[in-house]
Amino acid sequence: MPGQPAARRTVLKGAALAGAAGLGVAACSTESKLGHAENPTPTAPVELGAADAVPVGGAKLYREQRLVVSCPAEGQYKAFSAQCTHAGCVLAKLEGTVGNCPCHGSRFDVTTGKAVQGPATVPLPEVPITAEGGQLVAGPHAQSPHA
Repeated sequence: MPGQPAARRTVLKGAALAGAAGLGVAACSTESKLGHAENPTPTAPVELGAADAVPVGGAKLYREQRLVVSCPAEGQYKAFSAQCTHAGCVLAKLEGTVGNCPCHGSRFDVTTGKAVQGPATVPLPEVPITAEGGQLVAGPHAQSPHA
């Protein structure tokens, strides 16, 4: 039965390709563990430096601290994790108030955290932030004293 070995090879090859394709889908899934990193937001206070480094109406990326901060009005700040919610990569750059992920092209409005271009669909997590003595401090302790 010379036809059987070829048929068996075809079945095995198909199974191997299906398995590899399944791994590729899992790697880019928005439900993957990579997309929801263990600590996308600070667990302790993070000093970011001078508050005036963030322009009014603009934003600044703090790549090393994995944070992005916007300043909608003088003395008002909003901070978000700069870690993409799709695969966990840190945003590479800002174009105005849009943060760009270098891994798969996701883009985020860094004034709201909202994903504006996929594959990410989940917004960036918001991070508490305060300006203390002209210095920005982000993280869990940075809750407003009036909250």
